[in-house]
Amino acid sequence: MEVVIVPDAKAGGELIAEAMAALVRRKSDALLGVATGSTPLPIYEALAAKVRAGEVDASRARICQLDEYVGLPAGHPESYRSVVLREVVAPLGLDESAFMGPDGSAADVQGACEAYDRALAEAGGVDLQLLGIGTDGHIGFNEPCSSLASRTRIKTLTEQTRVDNARFFDGDIDQVPHHVITQGIGTILEARHLVLLATGEGKADAVAATVEGPVASVVPASALQLHPHATVVVDEAAASKLKLADYFRHTYANKPAWQGL
Repeated sequence: MEVVIVPDAKAGGELIAEAMAALVRRKSDALLGVATGSTPLPIYEALAAKVRAGEVDASRARICQLDEYVGLPAGHPESYRSVVLREVVAPLGLDESAFMGPDGSAADVQGACEAYDRALAEAGGVDLQLLGIGTDGHIGFNEPCSSLASRTRIKTLTEQTRVDNARFFDGDIDQVPHHVITQGIGTILEARHLVLLATGEGKADAVAATVEGPVASVVPASALQLHPHATVVVDEAAASKLKLADYFRHTYANKPAWQGL
């Protein structure tokens, strides 16, 4: 696992956007897994700026979804399909046909989970998967004590996650669904490169447990320790509880340029 400490969210967004751009330059039809929420917005803004400036041609890139609420219609403004189309697909100038995600409004939700897992494999697998982290250490919607071998499935959100997400529903927790479809941890670990971005002091405990704690289902993000190419990008506030922060800074400062992110 590589840990990169950056000054702020904007710097983290630019760093990760350049890694995504470099991937697309090497593989024009790369399948990019995206996350939702406020944390990854600087990534998408920086990547879209590179596209507009002609620094990268993303016209053949593909976008896939990490998770989705169950029960929200596809056109609901806070369905993750709508969010990804609005914040990622459209700014990159891509057609909706470049997007794939699970159907949270399907009559057979379990069948939709299994179908999405198959679709990711049939698409050749995810080349780079972006991840955020919850204050309790969850990734995707894999809440604490999720199986580290889990596949795309239905999960029940913790009350804390619903409280955290209420800000996207006008602060009304009653509007936040109780259930979601999420890529499982086992599914996530199949991506070729995992990139987690965390910013703010509120994520510091979760980051420390993920990076320096034991691999344990109670901290789902700790499964990144098992991946051969996982990168954790954190700002100074989110890095504040890391005991090895100075070592991580030294390692990154002396990293060979050819190694990339």
